Order: sequence, then structure tokens, then C-alpha cells
Amino acid sequence: MTDLAILTATELLALYRSGQASPTEAAKAVLARIDRLNPALNAFCHLAPEQTLASAADSTERWRLGVPKGPLDGVPVSIKDLILTKGWPTLRGSRTVDPNQPWGTDAPAAARLREAGAVLLGKTATPEFGCKGETNSPLTGLTRNPWNTEKTPGGSSGGAAAAVAAGLGPLGIGTDGAGSVRIPAAFCGNFGLKPSFGRVPAYPLSPMGSVAHIGPHTMSVADAALAMNVLKQPDARDWTSLPPDRSDYTIGLNDGIRGLRIAWSPTLGYAKNVHPEVAAACDRGARLLAELGAHVEAVDPGFTDPLEISAHLWFAGTRAIWDTLTPVQREAADPDFAAQAARGAAIDMLEVQRLTLRRIELGSHMRQFMERYDLLVTPAVAVPAFDAKPAGHREMTLENFLGWTPFSYPFNLTQQPACTIPCGLTSDGLPIGLQLVGPMFADALVLRAARAFESARPIPRPAI
Repeated sequence: MTDLAILTATELLALYRSGQASPTEAAKAVLARIDRLNPALNAFCHLAPEQTLASAADSTERWRLGVPKGPLDGVPVSIKDLILTKGWPTLRGSRTVDPNQPWGTDAPAAARLREAGAVLLGKTATPEFGCKGETNSPLTGLTRNPWNTEKTPGGSSGGAAAAVAAGLGPLGIGTDGAGSVRIPAAFCGNFGLKPSFGRVPAYPLSPMGSVAHIGPHTMSVADAALAMNVLKQPDARDWTSLPPDRSDYTIGLNDGIRGLRIAWSPTLGYAKNVHPEVAAACDRGARLLAELGAHVEAVDPGFTDPLEISAHLWFAGTRAIWDTLTPVQREAADPDFAAQAARGAAIDMLEVQRLTLRRIELGSHMRQFMERYDLLVTPAVAVPAFDAKPAGHREMTLENFLGWTPFSYPFNLTQQPACTIPCGLTSDGLPIGLQLVGPMFADALVLRAARAFESARPIPRPAI
């Protein structure tokens, strides 16, 4: 029998419907795989197998009676350790957070997953407060890439991406404030979606401001569409959330991209250090989109590198968190987080306002640019996964912070939907990701285009 742990959510649900497998069997298979692989990957920072199996047993009984609770009933799901999950500590990758709290609240994503019958596996690792594009912290140590454990899975949703790619649950929920879903999806070779800002409600809102999105990691686009149908349900606690979207993202998912107008930008006009194998694989990906029937035009969107805008606004948010910490907590903090806070201390209110105005100009520019195109396509990250190293291993410069991922952070500033889908491997066997960016609110279109690409180039799993 096929190992249930490496099946997609869509495949598991089909087996549940036919009675060929049960949620209990799937949960046991995933937990056994976690026991075997997590010691090497360090993807999970909190597990509760007894609760997981009890939830799976409840789901198994519902399927036996023919009354599944919701569209994800029985699907094993992990949740990033930035997202509140009732009954489990949410330590945010930080030794500054006291684990001895009631933990009585589900964030909207966790609440919707429970309502849909998902079987929660545990919390996945993140750097402290999600502060960087690699997953290491003094609290949880190094998280590693399932394609090569000497490499980083990226971050800050590195635990979620590593878990999904390794078969430690078919669905992982991550957050993306400057690339934190798409970077690890590219490095770990899975599909990762950053929805339009506000499409998935959040609570509490990120201290980093209106750049933080919540989205799924999966090994198939269909799974991401299924997850989004659940995650995008409304929650009044998020006053920034979009109006409810009652559409079904799985409908029309296989309609293809014939006739779509796609802008292909291999550098966004400013990325100078794209790895040659990344550039070549993404160019082949753009040509594949043309072969699938899209009208692909090589064109840059026409804005300058917004690295300073993204990084300085981020550092200001870091400083805001830092100012809530006691001296003892600051001593326990990640040196990278401390370095960001120190940089944030030099940013005054006037600079924040100037940066915000520049962000507004960028957002307006991209709204207008996307009137001419259905999608913008770029590399996902400029480099393949690099070596996994402990927190504080390099100086906190703008380049070291985000300069190596010049394609991700612009679209947090503009709040557009964007996804990463695998498009090849380097000569060293590391995944390469292609980024598809849609107009604001066109989440379903991004998924449809990604599904068309996936139909021609299925997503491979690492050989573990």
C-alpha cells in the first residue's frame, strides 16, 4: 500500500470517501514519519501526538458515518509557531516568550482549520518573531532542508516548508512578511502561496504592519486551492481583512492559461546577482508558459529596488517589539533580532512617513502596470538554498537581510497575490522556484496559472 504520509490532501480525501483509508491511518503514518525524519530536519518545535490521534479518531468516525465535518476533515496540517493555536504554546521562535500561559485562543487560521475538520499535527519552527529568511533561533536551533540537510530551508516559514516537502503532513500554514512563504517554498521545492493581503484573516495582526500575509504550503496546487477555501473564511477580529469571498477556488482550476497576457521579468530591472542556474531554469519556465498558450512578453515593471523601503519598515517593527522586552529578555534574544532592533532605533517618524509614501507610489505603479497584464512572472529567489548556519552568523546589512531575495519583498509592499512553484533543480540537486504574481484580488487566477504549470511539470519530492 502507498505510504499515506506522502499523499496530497486531495488524494487522502479521495481515499477517505471510498473507505480505502481512514484519517487515523493517515495520522499514524505521518506521525511515524515525523518520528523518523524530524530529528534530522527540526521542522516541528511542538508536537502533541495524543491530541492528534484523538482528533483523527473523531474524523474517522465522522467519515464512517458519512458526515464529514468540512472540506479538510481528516487532513493532517501543521501550523507555523507565529499563529496562535488553542492549547499549544505559540513561542514565536523566541526564548523571550513565557510558555506558561493559558494559550486559550485560536487565531483565525487555526479556528477555520478546526471547523473544517483538519487534524492538527503541531507547530513548525520559525526564527525569532519571523525576523529573517532562514530558520534558526536560540530557542529551536537549526531547521534543515530535506533536499540537503546541510542547507537552510529558508524562512521564516522554514519549518512549514521542510515539513510539507518531507511528507510530514500534506498541508502547512505559514506567514509571509517579506517572502517568508515563498522563500522556503522555493528552497524546499514545494508550492507556496502568499494570498492578497487581507484575503486570509489574521489575529493578532503582525507588529511588522500591513505586509504580513498568511498562506499555505502544499505539494500540489489543488491542495492549496482547497486550503484557501477554508482559510479565507471571514473573521471579525481582523479589521484589515477583505470582504468575504464565497467563491470556490477549486472550480476552474484546470481551465489553463491560453490567451493570458504574461509579463516575464528575469531581474525586475534591478536584480544583479541572479544565480545562473536559477536564471536558466526560470527562463525555461517562462517559455513553458508560452507553450501552454499564454502570450509571454519580456518586460520589466519599471520600479527601482524597494529594498530600503521593505527593510527599514521591517526594522522599525522589530524595534517596536524590542521596546516591550525587559533587559533579561533582551539578553535571551536572537542576535539577528537584536541587530535589526538596533537598526530600527535609528529610524525616526519622519523617515517612516517618507518610506510609507514611497510604498504608496510603488503600490499605485503596480496596480497600473497590472492593468496591462494578467500575471507577472519572475524567479522566486535569486539563489538556491545556502548553508544552514546558527543565528548571528553574519552581519545584519540590508544585503544580508533581503538582498539575496530581490523578487519577494516588493509584492509584500504592494500586497499582491504571489506564489512559488518548483521549476527545476540545480546541478547540485537543489530546487529552483518560479514566482507568479497576480493583480490584487486575483488569487484564483494565480492558482489557475500555477496549476497549468504544474500539469506540465509535476512537483517532485526529495528522495529521503
